[in-house]
Amino acid sequence: MTTAPAPLPVSAPAPVWARRAAHAIALCAVPSGLWRIAMASGVYVGYSDQVLRDVFDIPGWGIAYVVGLSVFAELAALFPLLLVSDRWRPLRPRTLAALSWTVSGLLVLVALWQLVVAFTVESQTYMSSGTAQTVWAFAFAPLFAIPALMTAVTWSYAKRHRARGQA
Repeated sequence: MTTAPAPLPVSAPAPVWARRAAHAIALCAVPSGLWRIAMASGVYVGYSDQVLRDVFDIPGWGIAYVVGLSVFAELAALFPLLLVSDRWRPLRPRTLAALSWTVSGLLVLVALWQLVVAFTVESQTYMSSGTAQTVWAFAFAPLFAIPALMTAVTWSYAKRHRARGQA
């Protein structure tokens, strides 16, 4: 006589706000990625040809780096969708929650570091002033929402799966 294994308890579905926040994270990475791709494509984004050549190695390997960075950033921005998905779970809930808390902490540190870099004198000496800096600011500003959104989605995921473990 064999018995079928008991099905794993199903956690509550992610709240609507968490789903929207996870999707917003993916959308927050789009403007900066498009800005980088424009830079790699030769569109004027505020840097002189000499700065593009000497600092960013564009044209050259810098194109692969900038486009690769944009692709990587967008793929990483899709990670929170795992936390609100009811269908696909590549990792155990505890492992995914621990990984998510780690990512949230790292994102906060990266955001703080980027603020420091953005306001240093060196980072502003390469870009022409005025319109180019405004466009750059609008393209990169949404990235600063990602740490807060990621922390909220992670908290929701951990709360739902902690409740499942206690049931």
